[in-house]
Amino acid sequence: MNEQTNENTEYQNLWNKCLEIFKDNVTEVVYQTWFSPIIPLSWSNEEHTLRIQVPTTFFQEMLDAQYSQLLYATLTRVFGKGVKLKYVCIVSTANKTGEKESHTEDAVVVTQKVPDPFMKQKRSKVDSHLNANYTFDNFIEGTCNKVAKSAGEAIAHNPGTTFNPLFIYGGAGVGKTHLENAIGKKIEEEHPEKNIVYVDALMFQTQYQDAVKNNNQTDFLNFYQMLDVLIIDDIQEFMGKTGTQNTFFHIFNALHLAGKQLIFASDRAPKLLQGLDQRLLSRFKWGLSIEIEEPDFETRKAILRSKIEANELQIPDDVVEYVAETVRGNVRDLEGIVNALLAYATLGDASINLELAKNVVGQSINIEEKSINIKDIQKAVCDYYSLEVNDIQTNSRKHEVVQARQVAMFLARKHTKKSLQYIGAQIGNRDHATVLHACKTVENLLDIDKGMQKSINYIESHLI
Repeated sequence: MNEQTNENTEYQNLWNKCLEIFKDNVTEVVYQTWFSPIIPLSWSNEEHTLRIQVPTTFFQEMLDAQYSQLLYATLTRVFGKGVKLKYVCIVSTANKTGEKESHTEDAVVVTQKVPDPFMKQKRSKVDSHLNANYTFDNFIEGTCNKVAKSAGEAIAHNPGTTFNPLFIYGGAGVGKTHLENAIGKKIEEEHPEKNIVYVDALMFQTQYQDAVKNNNQTDFLNFYQMLDVLIIDDIQEFMGKTGTQNTFFHIFNALHLAGKQLIFASDRAPKLLQGLDQRLLSRFKWGLSIEIEEPDFETRKAILRSKIEANELQIPDDVVEYVAETVRGNVRDLEGIVNALLAYATLGDASINLELAKNVVGQSINIEEKSINIKDIQKAVCDYYSLEVNDIQTNSRKHEVVQARQVAMFLARKHTKKSLQYIGAQIGNRDHATVLHACKTVENLLDIDKGMQKSINYIESHLI
């Protein structure tokens, strides 16, 4: 009897030494999640086998997948070489009355020899849920997203080392989701051994609610904590969701402390995420927060040409210019216009021209009139006459300078709601009578001079 008691005391002491080693090598959160729930049941000197109890088979699989090297190295160090590990998984199922029935400890028993702790352990791969259509190859770079793309490429080469977490924000349709997926796909390509998951914040929240409903919070937490790269889209949806935020907070801590990569996207900057725990907001600032701005004119043209080429369409340059100039700010709207033109060309057998493009754009989006200011007018006029803006601000009486100044005043009166006095003050510091005279001069020329008509039309086409 004493020998059995001594044997039990011995393996308990050895297991306590293992726990000390675990605690020294992982964070408190990881220790409480993965190692504290393990219960040592018995030790057999003859079989050189340690029996331990864990909550579920899922727990055992995740323990092996995430912390096998630490576990096996510690057991070899404390219990000796060749030690075997027998898992006893307590599995619970609900009976018809809703009460829980505990199976016997022999319901699920897994015995395995502890492998060489210095051999790399294989982990089961998970479905990344990444969109294969969103890659760096078809991500159009512009001044609006150049820095964000560069940061994403750096992360893809060395995930978990720089810019962690990466927080991407910007309005709808500017390419946040495309960039997130492109980063994930590149990591998948360069680091195939890593487990990556892309998930929308609403889906994450739904999964968490299901876990609470089914009493599977531990499995939910364990799954996300075993990832190498976690990508969450529309993270602003966490605002006001206290339970989801608390669980996500623990997942964030575990992954970040383990050097795993975190990537988030939001429709607003972190400081504007009202209803989000300050602990999370402070952690978002640990890495890089970067905005993707609305695409500029040149970027919109490049996006259009990319979509046109992908759909094997033939679209005239003037149509591309018109759509890029008219459809501002949203890549999805640009894609929608291309799809509509494709439908007209293939289903309606229509010729794609400027008239058709104006009709399609008019039906698809609300076209806002471009705001024109006097500064823009002066620049457009001076560009046309090959002058500097300062030239029309002087008292020069040269014919080309006088004419450019008068045209600028005429267009300012036509396209702005500014008073004659204000226009004169902005263009050469002239009085309202001078502006009125300039406008009448240009109006008279338009009636008789086709060259003046052509000049005004050209300048206006670059303003409107």
